[in-house]
Amino acid sequence: MRALAVTAALILAVWATVSAQSATDRDDSFKGEGRWWRQTHHLKRLHGRDPKWNRGPIDTLATWSSFFTANGFDSNGLAKSNWPFTMVGQPPLRQRDDRRGGDDGDRGGRTTWIPAPIIPVNLELHQADGSVLFVDATSHVIDVLKSPIFSFSAFSSSRRSTQYADAIQRAQFFSVADEDWHTMLLPRVERARTMVLYPPSFSAQLNSDGSCCVTGGLQIDKDAFLAAMFPSTPTDTSTIIGKAENRGQITTRDLSIFLFNNVFLVSPQDPSLFAAGFHDFDREPGTASNGWRERRYVVAIASWIPASSFGDFGDIAPISHEIAEAINDPFVDNETPWWLSLFGTCKNILEGADVIETSANETSPIVTNGVTYHPVNVALLPWFAGMSPSPAIDGAYSYPNIGVLTSPNVSQMPGCGM
Repeated sequence: MRALAVTAALILAVWATVSAQSATDRDDSFKGEGRWWRQTHHLKRLHGRDPKWNRGPIDTLATWSSFFTANGFDSNGLAKSNWPFTMVGQPPLRQRDDRRGGDDGDRGGRTTWIPAPIIPVNLELHQADGSVLFVDATSHVIDVLKSPIFSFSAFSSSRRSTQYADAIQRAQFFSVADEDWHTMLLPRVERARTMVLYPPSFSAQLNSDGSCCVTGGLQIDKDAFLAAMFPSTPTDTSTIIGKAENRGQITTRDLSIFLFNNVFLVSPQDPSLFAAGFHDFDREPGTASNGWRERRYVVAIASWIPASSFGDFGDIAPISHEIAEAINDPFVDNETPWWLSLFGTCKNILEGADVIETSANETSPIVTNGVTYHPVNVALLPWFAGMSPSPAIDGAYSYPNIGVLTSPNVSQMPGCGM
């Protein structure tokens, strides 16, 4: 079954570098005021734990957990100061014995390679007049592979060229991260799948040559889309994700990417919804083969958008948005103090791209493989934590463009007074 997730200045920041399966050890921490301090004597207690893969009650991709402290309110309006979070990869600081070469286990401060299967999803759209429209997503797989999401590009947060999402992670933990700490995506292209839709679940505005569709003109009802994507039972192979799971195209250790072509989601119940993607996870019960642990398949679902379609919002903007947020908030439950986006959206969740979306500086053009791509800018963790000054790279609150956010979040009342 699917699980869609739809204050004052910081006084003290505390980051506990523990793996997701070791949440009880959150007393092992970095402490500081407005910055992180390295306290390597705490790290000795982490020996014997390997966060490369989760071995706890949840069978999912590699994650690590920590928390920050800031005054704010939770979703129920209750005062809260500790804000746990879970991110993809390993903690940014390596253990002391690892530095001396005394342990070969990957337990922080090293490169984590996250398998990232790419499944293009073609559309078969049956119209009311009996005609059928076909929308091909496979033609943009190479474009995505050549982009800074997977190809190495120059970023200020890394001495060597790296990928977009890794550059963001290094930027926000810049003051504590080991030099060789990276969170990398290892892509593999899987067989394309086809989503079949019937009226009235979609509307299509055709190009002048009769092809589908003008940018923004192919709109799919959100509920119909979700029903076609997520399985209703563990053995459901009638849906895109269900078939991918049961055919072994994706596993619980992957960050799985479902690529669409120029598709936007809409909803009659929410006229403001016009989404080119989202990230989520599919929760399934455990099996004997995995020790009956709950299985979580983390997914990023997004469209390739024709370049310059909405100003600079095009090509990989939606995909970069969802991948950056999936790595920072894989289970869509990293609660933060309430915040207002640049566009006036009010939320209380660690969704860094949402803070900047629809603003004039939403994207940050990057030239990779001779092509200009438009990945999005994101708010960094110190922005959500209200840190001043920021311990991120160059005192930044946003990245790759550090000039988009110049001051930290000011915690709002629940609902931001709306």
